[in-house]
Amino acid sequence: MYQSILFDLDGTLTDPKEGITKCVQYALKHFNIEENDLNHLTCFIGPPLQHSFMTFYGLDEAQAKVAVEKYRERFSTIGLFENGVYKGIKEMLEALRKQGKKLAVATSKPYIYAEKILENYHLKQYFEVIVGSELDGTRSNKAEVIQEVFKQLKLNEEDKYETIMVGDRKQDILGAKACHIHSIGVKFGYAEEGELELAGADYIVNNVMNLQEFLLHH
Repeated sequence: MYQSILFDLDGTLTDPKEGITKCVQYALKHFNIEENDLNHLTCFIGPPLQHSFMTFYGLDEAQAKVAVEKYRERFSTIGLFENGVYKGIKEMLEALRKQGKKLAVATSKPYIYAEKILENYHLKQYFEVIVGSELDGTRSNKAEVIQEVFKQLKLNEEDKYETIMVGDRKQDILGAKACHIHSIGVKFGYAEEGELELAGADYIVNNVMNLQEFLLHH
């Protein structure tokens, strides 16, 4: 049975599409890049922002850092709350806590934003540990985030066999592999077709109900 469960935030616990895509759109305008279709920007949900600006819009490192700053101008005041909890998540977390599971959030989103989102949507009380990146970009790699969760939960090597990472993107799966824990990919987030399978997720579920059933019985 898995005793410690690590959850990604964006695309796993909450649906941040509106907030993230509108903030990316806002940042791109600074570089005179007009992107009117927000669906084209869902690729930014999950991976570290700076890397995404460089990968998807060809910005160099210096430009990408400016883009992240512009993104945060809007995100810190407006985009943060253009979000919503997936149906069934609160009930699932409640059931897992009643079963005595240790729950943690492991996100590449800066900790200060992750904590505010969890507080705003009344999810914070379910988690023993919340770990995110720093605003300066350090600890944005998912493996580093997971390692910090281990440290804060005081998990040892043997505990890894009873620990699982839940996420919607390949970064979650690859981070779990790098830390030698199992992973479960969720299809209700923002992974592209085949992404979770290609990354090597140990398990894959289609919806929150399936996720709850799996975590309660494994």
